[in-house]
Amino acid sequence: MLGKEHYYNRTIRKIVTAFGTLFNDIYLLRYNKAGTSTYERIRVPLAYGSKERYLTRITSDPTLTKSVAVVLPRISFEMTGMSYDSSRKQNSLIRNFSQSTTGLKTQFNPVPYDFSFSLSIYVRNTEDGTQIIEQILPFFTPDFTVTVDFIPNMDPKFDMPIILNSVNTTTDYEGAGSDGATRLITWDLEFTVKGYIWPAVQSGRGVIGAAYANTAAPANTSYGRVLSNMYINTQDKLAQKVTVDYANGSNVFATSESIRVTDSNKTGSVIYFSNNSTGVLIVGELNELLEVGDIVKGEYTNAKYRVTALDESPVKSLVIITQANPANADPDDAYGFSETIIEWPNT
Repeated sequence: MLGKEHYYNRTIRKIVTAFGTLFNDIYLLRYNKAGTSTYERIRVPLAYGSKERYLTRITSDPTLTKSVAVVLPRISFEMTGMSYDSSRKQNSLIRNFSQSTTGLKTQFNPVPYDFSFSLSIYVRNTEDGTQIIEQILPFFTPDFTVTVDFIPNMDPKFDMPIILNSVNTTTDYEGAGSDGATRLITWDLEFTVKGYIWPAVQSGRGVIGAAYANTAAPANTSYGRVLSNMYINTQDKLAQKVTVDYANGSNVFATSESIRVTDSNKTGSVIYFSNNSTGVLIVGELNELLEVGDIVKGEYTNAKYRVTALDESPVKSLVIITQANPANADPDDAYGFSETIIEWPNT
């Protein structure tokens, strides 16, 4: 368009994926009449599609007993619209920068858009519906924020608020009036996602490497440089570093995707995956720390690896190099400073 080369950042697709991922691990427990024990545990299926589509498929079997592809309970969602949000508009001339091995990459500020989503829950009885709803509503007060890596080859990650606007329920009866048998209970939730659409990433001119002179300067004759290192604890629920059995694993974890430990209630999200023989995996937002022997599975990519070791040594997350400019300046000279910031995993 407008003479520009083709580009596709998959921004809208990532927004849809991030929204759907929030609801792909909801479980429904069935209890005995006394409510003292469970006899069934169901992971509620989630699919993308319109409410009308699923209502048609469900109501084609009025008794809800026929063995068909669509069974209850079930959740569907779809993006219903998008609108420009002028309240979040920033200066269009501001750019983001990222350094790579091939040079400097630049990208203008994204355009803010509000994305409307509808989520529908289909159940056979009231208890099932309220159980599912109570697993969703406490997280939205009325918004819940997720962090999304929209442009992987650029540095910043963006927080994306998801706002719950309304909750409604309808009950469809097979017969007329209150004497009819209950056929289908539907819960409808409406959301607004505060997202962005990014322009193309452009390649800039190459970056000139810093030339350090007199870094070991004699005392009282010139200034050298100061290094500041910042470390993070690698055995923390916000960022745990482990080693996995890379040779016997499958697929590749995606950054920011949700993970779950099989045969366990441990959940979290991927911060970093080395995707090589070192088998380095860093996960965050954990409800419990991982342990050796845990099998970690990605909810989006279906990547699966077994944890073989826990890395308890701190990770150097940030290096700040403050360099006198020029480096051989004397105290009475006119000089300034240059600052270099190096982030993990390049530290």
